[in-house]
Amino acid sequence: MSTQPDNNIRLTTDRKHMEVCARMMASTDPWITLGISYEQCLSALEGPCKELYILQMDEEIAGFVILQVCGSFRGYIQTLCIDQRFRGRGLGSTLLQFCEARILKISPNIFICVSSFNKGALKLYLEFGFKQVGELENFIKDGYTELLLRKTVGPINGYNPG
Repeated sequence: MSTQPDNNIRLTTDRKHMEVCARMMASTDPWITLGISYEQCLSALEGPCKELYILQMDEEIAGFVILQVCGSFRGYIQTLCIDQRFRGRGLGSTLLQFCEARILKISPNIFICVSSFNKGALKLYLEFGFKQVGELENFIKDGYTELLLRKTVGPINGYNPG
């Protein structure tokens, strides 16, 4: 593993990278439990207000993050995913640190949703300083709850990212 994984994070619009990320999502939880198909995962990567960043380890995509960077909900971490083979190495924390630095340039608020059954991810996010601000029952799939989390440095009004 690289001693500086944050140096291996880069913005991409490459279709092949998107396909790798969609396969990564579709082959793991929470997307399996929520019944999200590869095609739906691929579609989730696209959009005018989204930025896709990949984290590469030895030329292989080890994880990625999708950020919402414009609109009324800018600062939303839509998806954070680490390939199962690379978990337990601190890469999720590395991506969160990257996200925080990127988002604080445009918003004082960082949002993320996590499935209530995804205990490992929830633990990581809470340790990173997120606080639960809401519950979205039956949001993605009937019978499942998404937890809305927020980390903030202040209100939107008067925020100067300086």
